[in-house]
Amino acid sequence: MSDAARSVLVLHRPDSADSTVEATLFDREPADIEVADPTETDVGERIAAADVVVADGEAALLSLAGHPPDCPVVPVGTGATRYDVPATDVAAAVDAVGAGVETAPHPVLGVTIDGETVGHAVTDVSLVTAEPARISEYGVASGAGWSDTVRADGIVVATPLGSEGYAHAVGGPLLAPETGLAAVPISPYAMHADVWVLRPPVSVSVERDEAAVSLLLDDEEARTVPAKAPVEITVSRTLAVVTPDSVPDR
Repeated sequence: MSDAARSVLVLHRPDSADSTVEATLFDREPADIEVADPTETDVGERIAAADVVVADGEAALLSLAGHPPDCPVVPVGTGATRYDVPATDVAAAVDAVGAGVETAPHPVLGVTIDGETVGHAVTDVSLVTAEPARISEYGVASGAGWSDTVRADGIVVATPLGSEGYAHAVGGPLLAPETGLAAVPISPYAMHADVWVLRPPVSVSVERDEAAVSLLLDDEEARTVPAKAPVEITVSRTLAVVTPDSVPDR
């Protein structure tokens, strides 16, 4: 690349709210700018060919779980507000990528059940009872033999990007990049339930077969989880995320 990123791919759902990102970018020179729906069948090829990807909206960010790029990612309006670049600063962020701006690594999680690959997630992985207010018991483990259990409606394991979303709403901490994963019980059957910040890999499991339990990857239900089957959560890739603090003033 020269002083500016040459190939910019903007991921934006056409049925989502209008954004100022495209207008901001089309005012600049001399980048090659494309816009793609993150649900398009060829979006993986287009992501792979880009020098920088602008994830415009939450759906765009979550689509990177299945197509993690090797190039830097500029998140805009994704809901990860501590990491979102303001839409008015997108052009400056793209120029900074071309100049070699530092990025923050954020994990893409790979998930298996009993050794079988299930899928990937950018923000969080959840186990939840299929029926509301049905308590079950969940196990969580990480590291050299450490483990614990909790009675709850479910448990969510969040990345730093996802830590201010659902995990934070149910009592989890906000995570800085490279600090680990937050494991948080959902509606625990206790007055003061623990939450954990864990280094991956992390394993969660259903310890009692009292109710059907669903596995959610980001915001999508993947499958049911049988009792005692370990759900292994590892870091399969990382996203090089351009953060607001790294974008120079224009």
